[in-house]
Amino acid sequence: MHSYDSTFDTGFIQVDTVHKIYYEQYGNPEGKPILFLHGGPGAGCSSFQKRFFDCKKYRVIFFDQRGSGKSLPYAETNKNTTKDLTEDIELIRKFLKIKNWLIFGGSWGSTLALLYGIKFPKNCSGFLLRGVFLGTKKEIDWFLYDMKKFFPEAHEKFVSKIPKTQKHDILNWYKNKLNSKNKNSVLSAAKDWNEYESSCSTLRYVVRRNSGSDSLAIAKIENHYFVNNCFLKDNFIINNLNKIKHLPSVIIQGRHDVICPPFNAIRLSKLLPKSNLKIVEDAGHSAFEDGVFKEVLNSLNNIY
Repeated sequence: MHSYDSTFDTGFIQVDTVHKIYYEQYGNPEGKPILFLHGGPGAGCSSFQKRFFDCKKYRVIFFDQRGSGKSLPYAETNKNTTKDLTEDIELIRKFLKIKNWLIFGGSWGSTLALLYGIKFPKNCSGFLLRGVFLGTKKEIDWFLYDMKKFFPEAHEKFVSKIPKTQKHDILNWYKNKLNSKNKNSVLSAAKDWNEYESSCSTLRYVVRRNSGSDSLAIAKIENHYFVNNCFLKDNFIINNLNKIKHLPSVIIQGRHDVICPPFNAIRLSKLLPKSNLKIVEDAGHSAFEDGVFKEVLNSLNNIY
């Protein structure tokens, strides 16, 4: 059995005039370094994610991305871009005096892992990527408009408060609500956004209820990134994979992942010659479904 309370260092790093980033180091201080990148953007890290790691073998670095989790200020979108997050990762590496590390990211975390690798390939020993998201407009539109083909009930609830004349522009309607001066309006929109995503994340449709305050960061920050097309030129990741094609990677993908459909993981694996693609047949998007969780454990046990 792993111990889940082996955190040996926590703190904050002031990354600019606005943001303080919360980080934790977990496991063995002399172990193989792994950086864990959470999803969203805006989701923050959770204690459950520590269950992936053998605390005797690995030195795992967790951090809450700008505006997420324990990082301050909470749910802040000012000075919060993909470039900022990528540079924060490098700042953390230098701060912790790590030469290079394995990058493990799921969903939005896989996007950020690939972007960091493309910019700083010499600082990466490899990648573990789950539920691949490549940050393209096509994927954002899929999330907003096309997931209803599989989860019509969830989508109907997601857009139920949007006037008919604005249903073609879901992102900007939510942007206005999430940045309203009316606190109740903000929290209601955040709850609806988060429930839509979480209800579609597993193999079985389950309505997952969240309070607006709990879901504010993920809704507000995710919307902020999607409105700005993740601050990326379309197909930026695909067009720059040559910079990391020499590095080993494991790609874990749920066969029935509706949020991040498998074709992107397959496309990515074909463009990374040293990748090992693992399709989990009985899983959707969530990392905590049994099949995906076991595959992540197996991969981490064998990756070094």
